[in-house]
Amino acid sequence: MTKTILPLVQNDSWLEPVNDAVNYRWERYCNRLKQIEAKYGSLQNFAKADEFLGFNYDKQRKGWWYREWAPAAEALYLMGDFNHWDQFSHPLFNDRGVWEIFLDDETYAHCFVHQSLFKVVVHGGGRILERIPVYAKRVVQDENTKDFSGQLWYPKKKYKFKYDTPKVLPDEALFIYESHVGMAQETESVGSYDEFRKNVLPRVVKAGYNVVQLMAIAEHPYYGSFGYHVSGFFAPSSRFGTPEELKELIDAAHQMGLLVIMDVVHSHTVKNVREGLNLFDGTDYQYTHAGARGDHPQWDSKLFDYGKEEVQKFLLSNLRYWMEEFRFDGFRFDGVTSMMYLHHGMGVDFGKPDQYFTDGVEYDAITYLQLANELIHRINPDVISIAEDVSGMPGLCSPVEYGGLGFDFRLGMGLPDFWIKLLKDQRDEDWNISEMFHTMTNRLFTVKTIAYCESHDQALVGDKTIAFRLMDKEMYFHMAKDDQNLVIDRGMALHKMIRLFTISLGGDAWLNFMGNEFGHPEWIDFPREGNNWSYAHARRQWSLTEKDYLKYHYLQDFDRAMLDLIRSKNIMTSAPPWLLLEDHDNKTLVFERNHLVFVFNWHPYIAIPDYEIPLKQTGDYRILLSSDDKCFGGFGRLDIGLYYPSYLEGDQPRMKIYNVNRAALVLERVED
Repeated sequence: MTKTILPLVQNDSWLEPVNDAVNYRWERYCNRLKQIEAKYGSLQNFAKADEFLGFNYDKQRKGWWYREWAPAAEALYLMGDFNHWDQFSHPLFNDRGVWEIFLDDETYAHCFVHQSLFKVVVHGGGRILERIPVYAKRVVQDENTKDFSGQLWYPKKKYKFKYDTPKVLPDEALFIYESHVGMAQETESVGSYDEFRKNVLPRVVKAGYNVVQLMAIAEHPYYGSFGYHVSGFFAPSSRFGTPEELKELIDAAHQMGLLVIMDVVHSHTVKNVREGLNLFDGTDYQYTHAGARGDHPQWDSKLFDYGKEEVQKFLLSNLRYWMEEFRFDGFRFDGVTSMMYLHHGMGVDFGKPDQYFTDGVEYDAITYLQLANELIHRINPDVISIAEDVSGMPGLCSPVEYGGLGFDFRLGMGLPDFWIKLLKDQRDEDWNISEMFHTMTNRLFTVKTIAYCESHDQALVGDKTIAFRLMDKEMYFHMAKDDQNLVIDRGMALHKMIRLFTISLGGDAWLNFMGNEFGHPEWIDFPREGNNWSYAHARRQWSLTEKDYLKYHYLQDFDRAMLDLIRSKNIMTSAPPWLLLEDHDNKTLVFERNHLVFVFNWHPYIAIPDYEIPLKQTGDYRILLSSDDKCFGGFGRLDIGLYYPSYLEGDQPRMKIYNVNRAALVLERVED
């Protein structure tokens, strides 16, 4: 009998020893998809749980159904302001594990209305607890008691989208502006969807980005979790405003030519019992795994049982809901490594095929991710699907039918880790330029990778952004233009070089966390008891770039010029770079990509006149971008108006330049 070999293995002989495991993953997916389609008609129909569970209006019977899946519960009761918060006056009736109650308009139209508050009382596991309904589409917090309640959201005037989703051309790179709505304002408060729409979206467009990635959208009880301990999976966080205001934000982004990606957290859920899914029907195995397997010790959270039909339905419905109800254009899936492996990727170096495909693999999660990518691409073939994965699993971004998981992009998580380690552990004089180039390019160029040089985690208290790691406290005292400071000079020079080096080599798309483009000096410290519940550091100081006497706008201006160059010359979507020169003594790297010549001199102090570099083509060259230009806060040591002629040395084209230290320049051959 002929052995099945899927394209994933056909294209990578290194995977031949795990061919059976690849086939097993594919067969599990096919079998599960067939089961779903046989029972529900289609994967899309399967992903409509929220249209049955939770609150849904019945136009024929004229009233509200509330349904909840709680198979092990002994009793459920609906309570709210409609019944004066009577815990037991409105019981739900059990139909094979699904509890339901109908509130007819004739009786309740005057009291169960738009903005009514509610909870469900669950009797299970020997306890009676007030809970938030799992499929609640709006959850609000009482300002005085800090208690959360569900809220019926059924406005008479529903938001109507006015603008189509922008189209991304095949050779157009994504430039992603990662954002947190709450801390995107400058005032010491929680920002709103409206403020973000009015104040931040225009900045994103002006800065040259074409995608906004929104964090912390799904409701979460603790603001300081950055949105990663989700409690209300179907509820856009009411901290920032109403669902209509979120829709208006997304619509406005589309009008401006921006795509909008949601940071979706299906890798775990908050442990909170009153607000979240944990122990909902009284058991620890309803939505999550029982016992120790259901706990994530590093994240202090609960782990989903991805093999259970109702869990698959819940999570897939969640994806469909955000796409169809709010018109999100894609998802950045958080914690994919943790999902794919029972060991969550902790303490594993992932150097062998078995470590990817057999050892500790969570096959149910693999199947779920395949189903998720299949679903969202059926809903919208142009959807953007991004995996936050540190393992580098082969096939992560291969089509499901090839044996892969179906993601469009993976995050190049090793890149920011590299820069952190380099800046922390080594002096500038000891930097290994070969290692730097290898780290940026050590990837399969057939796998779409999102490059970034620093993550949002580095902006949190306890860590440091690249700018803060380079310049530290000096940023508070020496960023005035008339204040010359060696630490600031070094920091600004390297900040620009690191970003250009990473974007030109590290991936097919680019990611920046808001404010990092101009070296935002403040860390993020969410309000907590330890800082007297202050919002002083949970914000972005945009005005720093608008003060002409400060240097911050130099970094922002360079970032804008850098994106414009990378976009206009299609650098990120072009063929891999061609290394032309590695000069370790002078710490100079030269490479060619898409007919542009990139020169990076990382040396702290050696600047060399008439420095000879090899080329691929003869001709006259001109400078397109110089990080040393005075308009970017540099020293202006290069005349960007000059033409640099090449010459032949044997068969090798060469050119001489002024190779200035701690500077990068990009040259283009002038066409005849």
